[in-house]
Amino acid sequence: MPALLTVHAEGQWQVDRAAGTGDDLVIAFSSIGHDPARMPSPEFVASATAGGRRAVFVMDRGRSWGTEAGFLPALRAGLADAGPAARILCVGSSMGAVMALRAAPVAAATATLAFGPQSDLTDPRWHHLTRGLPPLPLPAPQGWTILCHALADDAAQAAGFAPARGTDHLLFPAIAHSDLTAHLKSRGLLAGLVDAALTGDRRRLLRIATGAGALQRRHHPLP
Repeated sequence: MPALLTVHAEGQWQVDRAAGTGDDLVIAFSSIGHDPARMPSPEFVASATAGGRRAVFVMDRGRSWGTEAGFLPALRAGLADAGPAARILCVGSSMGAVMALRAAPVAAATATLAFGPQSDLTDPRWHHLTRGLPPLPLPAPQGWTILCHALADDAAQAAGFAPARGTDHLLFPAIAHSDLTAHLKSRGLLAGLVDAALTGDRRRLLRIATGAGALQRRHHPLP
């Protein structure tokens, strides 16, 4: 794993950077993690930095789903430290996926890869953390957006995302929310998905995802 340097630490926010080369940048947003008393760990490190690529990692100790006032200053600090990029991918899982979607317009992202983003924060699974947070109006999609949902327990969350131009919505039957990225990682597919999303290779991304059991929403309507 590459060494990470903390470039922003203020309030509940921390931003780390992995030095790299090339014109591309991946911004990875962490989920709630395993210990709510501690800062979440950086996520997607291996796939974000594959090939020596530059990457920034955004973490939120307050578990605010990007609604807290420090989110945009933290994001902008990471972008400023990373410098200009020809292509930018925002990626995250669960809470991190929501932050990736929120960040995409600010970062002028080329693409966003969101695994299991919530459309409704009143879900009992997270309500102990989300109680008191504002509702989740997400910005209009920026660039190419790829939504991935596990239908074993996330069908209702998936249904909260309306079909939109420039968005691919991939559904994984019989997989649970907490198992989705582990399912893809165990098959060695996360780096390929990140690379395909960043480079705009839709054919490759759909081939990788369907090979892992995904169905396109337009071919598999939600109940």
